[in-house]
Amino acid sequence: MRWLLGILINAALFIALSGYFHGFYVENIGAAVMSSLVLSILNILVRPILILLTLPITILTLGIFLLVINAITLVLTDELMGASFEIDSFGMAFFVAIIMAVVNLILQETVFRK
Repeated sequence: MRWLLGILINAALFIALSGYFHGFYVENIGAAVMSSLVLSILNILVRPILILLTLPITILTLGIFLLVINAITLVLTDELMGASFEIDSFGMAFFVAIIMAVVNLILQETVFRK
């Protein structure tokens, strides 16, 4: 249930961010939900491998490099989704990753706290 709620929250965040930034485009709500699902699957399958491969630099930067890994998974989502989900540059992906991290942190501390 929590996983599904996270997907819906990320989809709503994708829609909101695409309205504010010109370098980030989501075609419709269906594409936002699908891209959020793809991102979730990439976070389950690919993200742990990327974290293992970049562990020394992640430790060296005290975990800040994880934002770069999040941006990479967003770029991979862009590639897999095609024209319905577009991120113009890696800088925009990095910026979206920062916003998503902050929003998810706030939601974890308020909504998901038991």
